[in-house]
Amino acid sequence: MVTDTQSRKFHHRNISSDLIHDWKSLVSSSIRNPEKLASFFPPDTKREDMRKIDEVITRYPMQINPYYMSLIKGPDDPVWKQAVPHIAEITDFHATDDDPLCEEDQSPVPNLVHRYPDRVLFLVSARCAVYCRHCMRKRKVGHPATINSDTIEAGIAYIREHEKIQDVLLSGGDPLMLEDEDIYKILTEVRNISHVETIRIHTRTPCTLPQRITPELCRMLKKFHPLYVNTHFNHPAEITTESKRACEMLADSGIPTGCQTVLLKGVNDDAEVMISLMKKLISIRVRPYYIHQTDMVRGTGHFHVPVAEGLGIMQKLRGHVSGICVPQFMIDLPGGGGKIPLLPEYIVEKSKKKWLIKNFEGEIFEYPLY
Repeated sequence: MVTDTQSRKFHHRNISSDLIHDWKSLVSSSIRNPEKLASFFPPDTKREDMRKIDEVITRYPMQINPYYMSLIKGPDDPVWKQAVPHIAEITDFHATDDDPLCEEDQSPVPNLVHRYPDRVLFLVSARCAVYCRHCMRKRKVGHPATINSDTIEAGIAYIREHEKIQDVLLSGGDPLMLEDEDIYKILTEVRNISHVETIRIHTRTPCTLPQRITPELCRMLKKFHPLYVNTHFNHPAEITTESKRACEMLADSGIPTGCQTVLLKGVNDDAEVMISLMKKLISIRVRPYYIHQTDMVRGTGHFHVPVAEGLGIMQKLRGHVSGICVPQFMIDLPGGGGKIPLLPEYIVEKSKKKWLIKNFEGEIFEYPLY
């Protein structure tokens, strides 16, 4: 067990107070190898643990910036699980496909997924502030050569040529890991396409690197409305003074911000944790949008939570917190079938004249049909 004193020492170890405010310095000081990570472990950490991490990162790179590392209270806590490599990533017998959602099959040009008629997913960066161990794109993230200026130009040309595309979702990796000038160039190109109505940015930086949300960035993003941001918080410990400031800056810039949480074993597969997270999101002006069932991507099977447990958590959310705190529970269908929402079963019985419906407390009510 980690004591409070140990936790405080762990929390601040090797983190400069000056460094914590500069996003580029934070990224350049990131932990990328077991030797650097070892300084954050308790002194009695086994060398075998370091060897296993080294084995994992030869396939799936590690990057943990000092800010996000500072949120970890001790080994194997919910933040640690998301950021520190685990040997299960390369001994995963539950998930055997790098791309179970068939994004590559639905990419008419590299790094642009055209699954739905009116929208595209456009990958513009292979970098992230933290390489999450549960990432659905482990095959790409941390491998910069997979996304470059040529693929970005090809993606913009494809969008320009297909007039049915009205909604462009910029993702990666993390688009906000690009320099402001590069983001501005991409947004300008996309916004100048007449049939594009909405632009969305998917970024985890408000959570993992809130220092990236600067006044300069917000002033630039404001020029491209209607523009929406979806971010990604998975645990209440990730909501801090810094992340609150980042999300409020986006909101004050007129940018609606939602959260796509991923249901993760040992992180948030608990109704009380999820209730706390949803309430805290509302307090920092972020609307809970989705809870995602974990995609069965190779290297992430140890995070998988049974669908029935996810539905149970959703049932405990509904009626116990404000409706604005309740996201949709989503499954992304294997084979490229797209996202579908799942709901707990509230209808107990159907007949021609009435339905019997269970409320959030389990009581049965008659609902007449006219």
